[in-house]
Amino acid sequence: MGMNVGSSSGDGDDVMVDMNTTPLIDVMLVLLVMLIITIPIQLHSVNMNMPPPSPNKPLVEPEIVKVDIDENSVVYWNGVPVPSHAELEAKMAAAAAQAVQPEIHLRPNKQAKYSVVAYVMAASQRAGLVKMGILGHEQFL
Repeated sequence: MGMNVGSSSGDGDDVMVDMNTTPLIDVMLVLLVMLIITIPIQLHSVNMNMPPPSPNKPLVEPEIVKVDIDENSVVYWNGVPVPSHAELEAKMAAAAAQAVQPEIHLRPNKQAKYSVVAYVMAASQRAGLVKMGILGHEQFL
């Protein structure tokens, strides 16, 4: 960026005034570094309420209920197909009412619809089941 200042006399000594942009670039770089440092780190995680660890072993081993979802999004309760959502919720409510709640092992197929898997997890939460695990996650890697 240049600018001619002065008269255009014929002596050839034109004064050239250049703006020094180095301090401006330095200030912009400092502001950019400060912006990068202050941006919060984005974590791809889900916060879950986990029970505290217990040092004692349980007196009774809990029953394990296998809930499978096949590639056609059909839900199975211990290998038996569940025809409706109402029946699934009734089975979950009965399991939640037991003195020792069973462990729910959810095994979705990778071709199953996400909405069905999310519905099963939400239904178990509504029923009050607290022991649930998702098995077979290695097929999604």
